[in-house]
Amino acid sequence: MKETILIVTAVILTLAAAGAIVRIAVGPSLLDRVLAADVLLAILGAALAIDMAMNRHLNNLMLLVALTLIGFIGSVTVARFVADRRPNPHDS
Repeated sequence: MKETILIVTAVILTLAAAGAIVRIAVGPSLLDRVLAADVLLAILGAALAIDMAMNRHLNNLMLLVALTLIGFIGSVTVARFVADRRPNPHDS
């Protein structure tokens, strides 16, 4: 049962990662690429969490925290950058 769950989650995460990589390559906009990179970081974090749960260890916990922080800070930074570039209709 444990191996079956591991295989199913590995297939799902692999398909999701492939979709995110395609979105990074194809685009069409910078915001799409950044969002896909954030999704790819979340998939990597999910894989690390599954590994820790299946093997009952916490060896990768600091790496998981670092990945989530990088993803969050990167998303907020890009969102602020995109928001600053858009014209404000109230400025006219």
